[in-house]
Amino acid sequence: MVLWARPGRDEDERAVVRRLSRARKAPRDAVMRARMIELSRSGLRVPAIAVELDCSQKTVRCWLHRFNRSGLQGLEDLGGQGRKRRITEEERSRIISLVKTVPPGRLRWQPVGELWAFDESGPPEWTLDCLAAAARAEGIEVGRSQVRRILLAEGVRWRRTRSWMRSKDPDFVPKGQGSPASTRTRPTTRR
Repeated sequence: MVLWARPGRDEDERAVVRRLSRARKAPRDAVMRARMIELSRSGLRVPAIAVELDCSQKTVRCWLHRFNRSGLQGLEDLGGQGRKRRITEEERSRIISLVKTVPPGRLRWQPVGELWAFDESGPPEWTLDCLAAAARAEGIEVGRSQVRRILLAEGVRWRRTRSWMRSKDPDFVPKGQGSPASTRTRPTTRR
């Protein structure tokens, strides 16, 4: 049985397929599928279309059937392909919010002037391993590498920057200006 692309439902559909088949800045797959429809409408059969577009006959038949059944929507890729996410968006946001909390092992000043930690055995700083363990404690099954990918995608820092550069000690005096270079640079002159 010979397979042909159905005639356009209206002039708008025919114009869209014609314009897409000649487009230079559209996605390559969409252009190729529109060309299959145009070549079929011009009278070429499936084997000749496959040779012309350098693809298999099975591919041409697939896209002609989809176009005949669904029209222009049949030329688009189907969504939902690939592996589904293992954790939900809500769980991702809970992992991100963990970074904003104070780690349980971080020392804090009590009002009486003593240092204390909420959980002395807990981590004083967030690391990927600590974040993954805290997420698992909240019931989110996630690994260290997945936590890293989530935080990188959101642009979230999970480490505090250089704690030795600042101090809560009122008697602490920061270093002064750095020493000058030992040799002076010569000014550049134009030749």
